[in-house]
Amino acid sequence: MSTTLAAPTAARDIETTTLPNGVRIVTEAMPHVRSVSVGIWIGAGSRRESAEQNGVSHFVEHMLFKGTTNRSAEEIARSVDSIGGNLDAFTAKELVCYNTKVLDEHLPFAVDILSDLVLNPLFRDEDIEKEKGVILEEIKMDADNPDYLVHEIFSSDFWKDHPLGKPILGTRDTVRQFDRAMIQSYYRTIYSPPNILITAAGNLTHQRLVELASERFAKLEPAGPLSPQTAPATHARISLRSKKDLEQVHVCMGVPSYPIRHDERFTCYVLNTVLGGGMSSRLFQNIRERQGLAYAVFSELNPYSDTGCLSVYAGTSIESARRVVESVLKEFTELKQNPVPADELRRAKDHLKGSLMLSLESTSSRMSNLARQEMHFGRFFTLDELVESIEAVTAEGVQRVAQTFFTQKQVALTVLGNLDGFRIAREELAC
Repeated sequence: MSTTLAAPTAARDIETTTLPNGVRIVTEAMPHVRSVSVGIWIGAGSRRESAEQNGVSHFVEHMLFKGTTNRSAEEIARSVDSIGGNLDAFTAKELVCYNTKVLDEHLPFAVDILSDLVLNPLFRDEDIEKEKGVILEEIKMDADNPDYLVHEIFSSDFWKDHPLGKPILGTRDTVRQFDRAMIQSYYRTIYSPPNILITAAGNLTHQRLVELASERFAKLEPAGPLSPQTAPATHARISLRSKKDLEQVHVCMGVPSYPIRHDERFTCYVLNTVLGGGMSSRLFQNIRERQGLAYAVFSELNPYSDTGCLSVYAGTSIESARRVVESVLKEFTELKQNPVPADELRRAKDHLKGSLMLSLESTSSRMSNLARQEMHFGRFFTLDELVESIEAVTAEGVQRVAQTFFTQKQVALTVLGNLDGFRIAREELAC
C-alpha cells in the first residue's frame, strides 16, 4: 500500500492514500467537531454515456439504493436514519457521489453502508422496471419546471451532438430501453478502482478510514482503462421555444468559458461575480432594481474538465424579453470596453473570499472540496493560496476575458415561453 501525504499546512490537515488496486482515500481531520462526512465518488458522470446509454449513470445511482446482497431497500433507508445521520447521492455531468454525514462514533457504520451500496448492488429485473417508472415521473416533473427546461434546451444546443449536452436523467426513450445486461455492463466498466475516490472530513484519523476502506475495497478488481473523452465544440444557436401554458418568458444566454483547471479560472469567477453573482451584481441592479424587468436574474459559471460556459438566466414577461436581452448584451459590452472600477473589483473579491470561507465550515462541504481538488487538480490548495489567487485578479484580466468570450458570434440564446411570434436575429446579439 502506498501512502502519500499532501504538503502539511497550518490551515488543513489532509492525508492521502492509494490502495494497490487504485482506489484513492483522502481525509481532512477536523478535531473540533463531532461529525464525520464520508463520500464515495465515481470519476465519471453522464458525459461518459453513449447516445443509447443517456441517463444510465443516474439510473445506476438510483438502483444502488434498491437493495444489496446484505440489505434490503428498506434497511438501507432505515440504517442511517436510525443513528440520526443522512444518506444522499447525486449524479453530475462528470461525477457521481454517494455520501453520508454521521456522528464521529458511527464512522465504521457509515463506511459499511456506503461501501455496501457501491460494491454489492443486486440490479433485480423487477426493481429496474419499477425504477423506470420513478425516473420517467422525474423527467416529467422537470419538464414541467420552466427554469430547468430552459437550461436543458440551452445545454443541448450549446453542446450540440456531444454527451455534455444530453440530460443527466436521460430521455423517456432511452430510459425505457434500459435492461439489466446494459446497466451491469456500464456499472462494471465505470465503478472500477482507479475511478473510485473516497473522501472524508471531520473528527477522524486517516489510518482508521484507510483500514475500514481497505477491508471493503482492496479485493475489487480493476476494469480496463476508460476511453479518452473528446472535448465538445460550442454552438452559438438561437432557440425560441413556445410553451403556451407559461406565464413568464424564460431567457438563457451564454458564451464559452475556460475549463476548470485553466490559469484564468479565478478571473472568470470574479467576472461572473461582477456580472450576475449576487444582489450587488450589475445584472441584478440594472435589470431588477433599476428597470424592474425581472424578479430572478443571475449569471453562473459552469467549468468542466476541458471546456466551460458562462450563462445568464432571467425570468420576465413577453413584453420585456427583448429589453432583457438588450440589457444583458449592454453589460457584456461594458465589461469589454471598460475595466471594472477598483471599488467594484474589491467587492467582488471580498464576496468570493467570504463565500469560500463560509463554504468550508461544515464537514460535508470540506469532504466535497477534497474530492473536487483531488479529481481535478491532484493536489490540495490551502485557503491562503485560494485567497491569493482571488486577490491576484486584475481589472485588466477581467476585461481581457470579457473581450475573449463576449462576442456576437459566440452568444447563444434560448427563450422559452408563450412567445406569440417573438423573434430575435443574430445581428441583434451584437456586444
